[in-house]
Amino acid sequence: MPRAGLTADTVAGAAADLVDEVGLDGLSMGLLAERLGVRAPSLYKHVTDKADLEHRVAVLAMHELADAIRDATQGLSGKDALVAGAQAMRTYVLAHPGRYAAGNAARLTGLDDPLLPAVDRVMTSWTAMLHGYRLEPAQQVHALRMMRSMMHGFASLEAIGSFQLDSDVDESFAWMTGFIDRGLTAAADHRNAADART
Repeated sequence: MPRAGLTADTVAGAAADLVDEVGLDGLSMGLLAERLGVRAPSLYKHVTDKADLEHRVAVLAMHELADAIRDATQGLSGKDALVAGAQAMRTYVLAHPGRYAAGNAARLTGLDDPLLPAVDRVMTSWTAMLHGYRLEPAQQVHALRMMRSMMHGFASLEAIGSFQLDSDVDESFAWMTGFIDRGLTAAADHRNAADART
């Protein structure tokens, strides 16, 4: 019988906490079992294997990230939404580097994969951040990829302590979000100018 109170969700939650401490590569069924106070074979009553466990952590992480961005940007638009959403993502990555890494490493296994709606929620949150810029639909994909690349890169590098220069990291982050805002504004202005000429 499975240990009372232990479920697939509680096992995934404990694994998420563990990878934030030891990194995704440091996760093992034995270490997790020790953390939960059970024998490793007991975990297989709740998850199929380590790959399944990592996938469950990824799903958890994407839902948490979507919640963080949604909550931070509620009622905001334009630059305010961009800055709030970017800071929410940065804060999440710094607080949960292991589970965020799991979310980025995971790959969809099919249309019924619970990772799909979780990732869709993150994309919806990012799309909402762009809404105030009134970009053309074709530009939105490029803008989303640009935002993800810049925010992911900054937060991931900060999480592993890669910023060694004396300049204030918060100032660099503000400079980056300001740069993104000006670029998105310029793209929207270019569209408006083109529309005015037609």
